[in-house]
Amino acid sequence: MAASCWPASGFYREKKRNCSARTAIFDGGMMKNKEGEVANRPDNTAFTQQRLPAWQPMLSAGIVIPGFLVIGLVFIGIGVALFLGSQSIQVLESDYTGLNSNTPCYECSDASKKNCTCSIEFTLTKQFDGPVFLYYGLSNFFQNHRKYGVSRDYYQLSGDTAYFKNPSDSCSPYIYDSGVPIVPCGAAANSMFNDSFRLYQLVGGTKKPVPLDGKGISWWTDYNIVFRNPPLVNGSLAAAFNGTAKPVNWAKPAYELDTSDPSNNGFMNEDFLVWMRRAALPDFRKLYRRITQGDYAAGLPVGNYSLEISYNYPVIGFGGRKKIVLSNVSWMGGKNMFLGVAYLVIGSLCIVMSLVMLIVYAKYKFPEGDS
Repeated sequence: MAASCWPASGFYREKKRNCSARTAIFDGGMMKNKEGEVANRPDNTAFTQQRLPAWQPMLSAGIVIPGFLVIGLVFIGIGVALFLGSQSIQVLESDYTGLNSNTPCYECSDASKKNCTCSIEFTLTKQFDGPVFLYYGLSNFFQNHRKYGVSRDYYQLSGDTAYFKNPSDSCSPYIYDSGVPIVPCGAAANSMFNDSFRLYQLVGGTKKPVPLDGKGISWWTDYNIVFRNPPLVNGSLAAAFNGTAKPVNWAKPAYELDTSDPSNNGFMNEDFLVWMRRAALPDFRKLYRRITQGDYAAGLPVGNYSLEISYNYPVIGFGGRKKIVLSNVSWMGGKNMFLGVAYLVIGSLCIVMSLVMLIVYAKYKFPEGDS
């Protein structure tokens, strides 16, 4: 519909004065100028004009019902494989918190006792196939708490010595110790797990040490990218930490975490890297060592064993528990019953839904009396 300037009478007389020489033309809600050009019109392409070829599936009973049936069968097959794979994994767990007086580590659970050692003896009646992994587990420990997670200085942990003297405020309250900057600072580093374990096989009344391998137990990205030691000073890592204090709860500074292996010190210490990788749940376990060497490369043979524990880490104060875990793995990883059961449940539901839809379709597609 064409529109001209308002008539010069009545209410519209004032409007006529502001009427421009160019006449506005309205066509289907889009404003056109005098030359017929459409204002703000998109380019005339297949994309902007929505002329691209499209395909929309026509979901019919002949497609949906067999689809649900096939998906259900596939999920059940995967679930059975995962369930059987998880069943084949061997796991041996033992709580050593020492809450009860009849447990081996009861005396060590007293926080006033220092450098306490206890032993857990166990018997394997079946070959524990290798490779065998040794884990420590904690419960009721919330590493996923936001303030705990950010309580660290990433510049320190990347080896930037400028932040050794001026730690980040996010490390509060573990920034300074008697006015001396703490390196590494923060609650995460300060609470590092410090129990240690030694495993022996009891053979003929003697203790045969089982070699524990601590190489490569941390994440590749943590060891090769995220964490870095500061540059050596005159060839010494200890000199790079001059003027700093160790975390309050640590017995030794970062550059002395492993006296047997100089390359496993500072921020590149494998146990430190494993601890700094936060757990998502309050009950978790972390890899401590692998048993892959010597006479035990194929696993732990049948026999009696003794696990000696240097009990240092306090957990009773916050209602936590400690445990030690021996486990092997399969093609699906560690023992996880939930994943296989979840696939079985979802697959079964898909099959049930396909049967329900088939019954409904058969009843209403061909009603009684229909020729």
